[in-house]
Amino acid sequence: MRRPQREALPDMPGRITIYEVGARDGLQNEKTLVPVEVKAEFIRRLVAAGLDTVETTSFVSPEWVPQLADSAALLGLLDEVGRGRNRPVLVPNERGLDEALAQGAQAIAVFGSATETFARKNLNRSLEESVAMFAPVVQRARDEGLWVRGYLSMCFGDPWEGDVPISQVVDAAFRIMDLGCDQLSLGDTIGTGTTGHVHRLLDALDARGLGTDRLGVHFHDTYGQALANTLAALAHGVTVVDSSAGGLGGCPYAMSATGNLATEDLVWALDGLGIETGVDLEALVQTSVWMAGNLGRPSPSRVVKALAG
Repeated sequence: MRRPQREALPDMPGRITIYEVGARDGLQNEKTLVPVEVKAEFIRRLVAAGLDTVETTSFVSPEWVPQLADSAALLGLLDEVGRGRNRPVLVPNERGLDEALAQGAQAIAVFGSATETFARKNLNRSLEESVAMFAPVVQRARDEGLWVRGYLSMCFGDPWEGDVPISQVVDAAFRIMDLGCDQLSLGDTIGTGTTGHVHRLLDALDARGLGTDRLGVHFHDTYGQALANTLAALAHGVTVVDSSAGGLGGCPYAMSATGNLATEDLVWALDGLGIETGVDLEALVQTSVWMAGNLGRPSPSRVVKALAG
């Protein structure tokens, strides 16, 4: 299989962690229900391809996200493959945490917002109310010995509020991290961020004491900027990157959001820079081709198209 010529750049990390979100964020917005057996096989293949961290599902109300109504059944099919500190599940509230704990989850994520409008549309709560809802979830999870991630959406723009001031994002980030989260993922939910914006936000967070060792980045590719923004974040010191196999995903509550950064596109770029990921790109491409067949459409990933064509 064709590989890029390796040409390293200074000030880039030697290795990064890919936080694979395809099984959860990637599939949650599918219009047709994906059988739970297919989801389980998808996760097994992702893990076999070398993706050590895979977010598996979400314990959310089936009324809001019907595609993930089978979360308990999914973890039951996966057994130990679906558990561990590197198999997080998203939980919106204490009820979701109860269900996750009952299935043996050892890592969870909560999903907050940097803007008031999206908080109300996504969680039906104000920013203050959403943080209050997360507080007992994070505390109980920590008491149970779980690893906890916080997502912060709308960090680079909001479809209802427009530009989001960097100071507002920083304040929201600390509200989430002050709950006791181990890591924060900065989300460009509608894909409007640019590289300078990435550097400015990371500078502002660092100035307040939140360094890149506790941050991940999560870029959508609506305007074709996801990979460029990711590389800007890596140059700034970030070593955790969210991506989705085959470029699956979007946001069901932000209609202008298209797919996540494709994991294959990320791996190709990092391989060319000599940055290790531990991922077998050929196996990952085969997995995304297989999943695209189950979904009945081709993968939007440029690398999948190039290598599978």
